[in-house]
Amino acid sequence: MPERTKRSISIEAPAARVMDVIADFDAYPAWVTAAKSVEVLDPGANGRADRVRFVLDAGMVKDTYVLRYDWAQDGKAVTWELESGEIQKAQFGSYVLEEESGGSTTVTYELTVDLTIPMIGLFKRKAEKAITDTALKELKKRVEG
Repeated sequence: MPERTKRSISIEAPAARVMDVIADFDAYPAWVTAAKSVEVLDPGANGRADRVRFVLDAGMVKDTYVLRYDWAQDGKAVTWELESGEIQKAQFGSYVLEEESGGSTTVTYELTVDLTIPMIGLFKRKAEKAITDTALKELKKRVEG
């Protein structure tokens, strides 16, 4: 798999609050601009979904896909992998939360996406950067707002 795109942001909230927002898939359409619908297919244990279907509309990129999630027992990390998609053939991602002094949390988002359509590496990395930057800004706004 190609190199992952990795970005971080500081959010003024404890890690548990940040992870609660990340795990609340039903609320995604209210704050994730590109998420047109999100459906938990397998609720999993401890209130954390194991499988989730997304309908994404990010302008030129539209896709319906299912992700499988793996939640860290300490509540400070989640990873996911593509189970099925229309234009994606692979997606690997993670959020890792690190609590800082003063009650803030550093959130690190890593993402790799591979599409069924050919895309020049430079454009693919640029798209991943835009996705991760937007996701982190929207997450920060939702948690702090």
